Amino acid sequence: MNRWLVPGLILLLLALSGTSLLAGTIWLSPGRTLAALLDPSPDLAQLVIVEVRLPRLVLALLVGGILGLSGAVLQGLLRNPLAEPGLLGVSSGASLGAVIAIYYGFAATFALATPLFGLAGALVTIGVALLLSRSGGTLSLILAGVAVSTIASAGVTLALNLAPNPFAAYEIMTWLMGSLSDRSWDHVLLAGPFILVGAAMLLCTGRGLDAHALGERQAESLGVDLSGVRLLALFGTALGVGAATAVTGAIGFVGLIAPHLVRGFVGHRPGGTLIPATLAGAAIILAADIATRVLRFGPDIKLGVFVSVIGAPFFLWLVLHVRRTVA
Repeated sequence: MNRWLVPGLILLLLALSGTSLLAGTIWLSPGRTLAALLDPSPDLAQLVIVEVRLPRLVLALLVGGILGLSGAVLQGLLRNPLAEPGLLGVSSGASLGAVIAIYYGFAATFALATPLFGLAGALVTIGVALLLSRSGGTLSLILAGVAVSTIASAGVTLALNLAPNPFAAYEIMTWLMGSLSDRSWDHVLLAGPFILVGAAMLLCTGRGLDAHALGERQAESLGVDLSGVRLLALFGTALGVGAATAVTGAIGFVGLIAPHLVRGFVGHRPGGTLIPATLAGAAIILAADIATRVLRFGPDIKLGVFVSVIGAPFFLWLVLHVRRTVA
């Protein structure tokens, strides 16, 4: 591994974190921002920093980190460079759960109903995918994930079609576009523990993924429990990405892009990709969130939309690159 990769990514994150606290409709000076963080006496700047921008920053780091980490783990587990959390239906399941909360009015009566239903949807989705693929291998898991994801997406579309009024449809569409706006410490406290537990489970798969890259028989001969690695990867993804999607909405492409940005620096070793991909994912989300606040094209650009606009060309390049490699 390039010894400067992780320190460089950490420095990048520190720079982006500082910029995130400064940036907004009203830019704050570094001195005023530091004073707001250190001085407990409440004023407007202190409230903006501590109650608005700081939880948004923490969520960006958590969400981006878990998306990048889960993408690296799934690409190593499935040995598929195009794998990412959406492939197994986690994001679609979380989206369906959140849409159910909005559609039936739970979100209007309980502020955290949307993320709670979203988390439940992600766990149910990954559970169903595991049940459908328990007697098969990697291909069976991918097919089960695609099937469950399609069903969940159909449920979301049906809810939009049958929305009782235009306001409900607008609220559902706004949530589906993904955003860190108006997120508070309540969202951090709700999603943070699940994301951290999911990340811990995913990080434990590093040795198993390195052995799995040699082949299933070789991995088993080295004493690696591939079924255990598989369960850690899937449930870690369900907990982490499910919680992230539940509080921010659907944000795609990060789990696909982040591992590829760092893989060339770690010798293409799956286990060595995990921590750099985590940092790269956090940097992508943080940079994109700053861009949505700084760039103005009329209406605010949602975070999920901005990431998709940047990620789609990368995905096309990746498909062409993989095709040339295989050929």
